[in-house]
Amino acid sequence: MSSETKNPAANAEASAAPGADAVPGDLRMTRTLWPFMLASAVGLVPFTIFSTFLVPIADASDSGVAAMGQLRGLGGLAALAVGTALAPLIDRVRKDWTAAGGLAVLALSAALGATGEFLLLAAFCLLVGAGTAVLNPALTAAAADRFDSDAAAGRAATLITATQSLTALLAAPLVALPAVLWGWQGDLWAIAAVAAVLAVLFVLRGRRAERAGDNAEEGTEKTARPGYLASFKLLGALPGVVPLLFVAMLRTAAFMGYLAYLAAFYDERFGLAPGPFAIVWTLSGTSFFLGNLVAGRLLSAERPKVSSERLMTLALLVALSALVGVFFAHSLFLALPLTALIGAGHATVAACVTTLLVRRCGSLRGTALSLNAAGMSFGVFLGAGFGGVGLALGGYPGTAAALGGLTLVALVFARVAARATPATEE
Repeated sequence: MSSETKNPAANAEASAAPGADAVPGDLRMTRTLWPFMLASAVGLVPFTIFSTFLVPIADASDSGVAAMGQLRGLGGLAALAVGTALAPLIDRVRKDWTAAGGLAVLALSAALGATGEFLLLAAFCLLVGAGTAVLNPALTAAAADRFDSDAAAGRAATLITATQSLTALLAAPLVALPAVLWGWQGDLWAIAAVAAVLAVLFVLRGRRAERAGDNAEEGTEKTARPGYLASFKLLGALPGVVPLLFVAMLRTAAFMGYLAYLAAFYDERFGLAPGPFAIVWTLSGTSFFLGNLVAGRLLSAERPKVSSERLMTLALLVALSALVGVFFAHSLFLALPLTALIGAGHATVAACVTTLLVRRCGSLRGTALSLNAAGMSFGVFLGAGFGGVGLALGGYPGTAAALGGLTLVALVFARVAARATPATEE
């Protein structure tokens, strides 16, 4: 299915240089996509603040750390419910306005969280989950829509996910430094202000686009758009899309389950205290960011040396081998490179899934990306549960078996998706 955008103004911007189908360089794409990239980064910060300052937040709300930590799960449940329920609507509303709505919800949630009241912190977690469930797929789909060619659209989408990876890596120290001056509540008020300003920016972008008439063709198609339930059916009928969604969910479950017990593993096996373990965490985050960035660029080549499907399969095999290997490693010098390989492997799979969904889903890419995000939210809980069961039954070898099993099932779905390659896909 063709994934050409229906936005003439975006087309003109993306095709300004000779060779409209050529993929622009990352710097040029960043100049076009910077509002989307900035908004995607802001979307990750509220929960980073919540996790980083969990103890003082619990003290301020007169509750225990365990009770406050459990509130974080509300965000995942909200993201799953909202992302699934609103998935077909992502492609029906102008994505600039959808992003503005998500940012407005984040601004409200940050303001509520800054009060420090327990009930309002619960609302904060729910609203952040709901807001990001709308914001992230809207930004990714909107970035892809800025470009005509499948390769450029896929690269634009992976630049958004790479930005999120970089934010996840850098956010903790970035929120900790200003908190020295104004505390965690000041951080939340700052995010509320930034999110509100960005929401206004996206509203203005949407109005400007309407006045320019670049939605004229989009408006003529609204009558032909499928209904709510029909959108799910049409998406399910697209070749390989459902298996790709399962790959994303299971990959996320394996990776997040692994991260949930990584600190405990390094402490028990190698005696690494939280301070030295921060280096391991940085290594994992850096490898994930670089894997996502490099894989996205590799897949955006006009004639990639390896197809998205093959690269996804190879990356899953690497991630599976490294994940099982790290839990059996008794040398730190072996565990560290395996940790880096796990991050790079999972990041590559994530980039492949995003690229394939953007290319295969065409006008339904917003729906697909929303379901993808919801599935990954569910994967976070699935992975932690499977990893914990494996640990309880068989120690870290049991964790390796449980999470490796999830990766193996993801590999099966990846092969199903590869066999369902559309005839028109390059």
